[in-house]
Amino acid sequence: MAQKPSIPKGTRDFSPLEMAKRNYIFDTIKSVFLLYGFQQIETPAMENLSTLMGKYGEEGDKLLFKILNSGDYLKDAPDHLLASKDYIHLITKVSEKGLRYDLTVPFARYVVQHRNDLQMPFKRYQVQPVWRADRPQRGRYREFYQCDADVVGSDSLLNEVELVSMIDEVFKRFGINIVIKLNNRKILSGIAEAIGAPEKIVDITVAIDKIDKIGLDNVNAELLEKGLPQEAIDTLRPLLTLSGTNDEKLATLKSLLANSETGMKGIEEMIFVLNSTAALSLKSQVELDVSLARGLNYYTGTILEVKALDVEMGSISGGGRYDNLTGVFGMDGLSGVGISFGADRIFDVLNTLDLYPADTTATTKVLFINFGDKEAAACLQHMAALRAAGISCELYPESAKMKKQMAYANAKGVPFVAMVGESELESRTITVKNMTTGNQSTCTITQAIEMLS
Repeated sequence: MAQKPSIPKGTRDFSPLEMAKRNYIFDTIKSVFLLYGFQQIETPAMENLSTLMGKYGEEGDKLLFKILNSGDYLKDAPDHLLASKDYIHLITKVSEKGLRYDLTVPFARYVVQHRNDLQMPFKRYQVQPVWRADRPQRGRYREFYQCDADVVGSDSLLNEVELVSMIDEVFKRFGINIVIKLNNRKILSGIAEAIGAPEKIVDITVAIDKIDKIGLDNVNAELLEKGLPQEAIDTLRPLLTLSGTNDEKLATLKSLLANSETGMKGIEEMIFVLNSTAALSLKSQVELDVSLARGLNYYTGTILEVKALDVEMGSISGGGRYDNLTGVFGMDGLSGVGISFGADRIFDVLNTLDLYPADTTATTKVLFINFGDKEAAACLQHMAALRAAGISCELYPESAKMKKQMAYANAKGVPFVAMVGESELESRTITVKNMTTGNQSTCTITQAIEMLS
């Protein structure tokens, strides 16, 4: 018996209806990107592992999908590595490429590789799939789309303000109520200094980035395992649950980080971003969240995440400032800041809240019934006129029973059916039926175009 076909866990098929909804998401986000002056690029689905490895921290490296070398991929693998099952060192012998984990690192590679052709600052957007060997769950997939926008070649915090404004505009168009959570990696570094563990900043950020997934108690347990003293953990705990207004949180941080130059610089940057966005009268809430860490190691300044307020879901957008991401590719000193919209999670939120516009899933507007060869030939001419006027239409390909053709129209949600029979051929007219009301009228093709438009 043949095995039933299936797809890998964490991936999905999308029906025509679902694709119509997804294209609405992509088109909405792209239109806002263009509104803010971003230009589109694309990069390959796979990159050299040397490009990807070491850019996302130890946790990220484990989630990279590696691609086995073509042919005899074991030919260069030493026997002792095979015998010891030392997969960490074995990977470099059997795999030279991997699927991209995000769009930011490939973008950094792109900037360095094409630097002589780019005008700085360079504002790019990119809408493509990425892959992560994560544990699949609701809102978390192994293959998913990211919609990224980045600005490189500028240190100005006005870029952060523009990105926050752009996030607000995107979700305002979707009708999703959100909170934009902000923090700064310099503030986190200052906190690490204040609790006496500056050397543990990576462990701290990686751990607290999991608060939403595993809870504060488990984060504290992980920090203890990483060697952070209990006293430092006890000092850190209340900071991760700071409450009050943004100004009240900043006042607490100023008091705590008064002796940390790095921490105070982060507070200064945060104040500028918060004050500037407040002046824009955004629809979205903007909130300072000290527990926000963004576990990726390349962030150095402002970091942000977006949460939907009306549905339980993980982050639906996020990003931040990276001061020297291109440095790992030999181009030092190029600062950048970017955001990424999680199209798949936005898709789930819009489905849950049923926020799609009525015409999002519009399909064929007019189906021409096929009564035979002579009638079909006339229909083709009428359809050419309708399509020239921008009206989508199709002809049922066989001269089947009327019931079957009407069932096809109903199944596709076609709002109008057009009929050209013997009488319409003689009078050079068409009969148009509204599938919702049942009303029908016979008219010329010009009148039909006016009515259907």
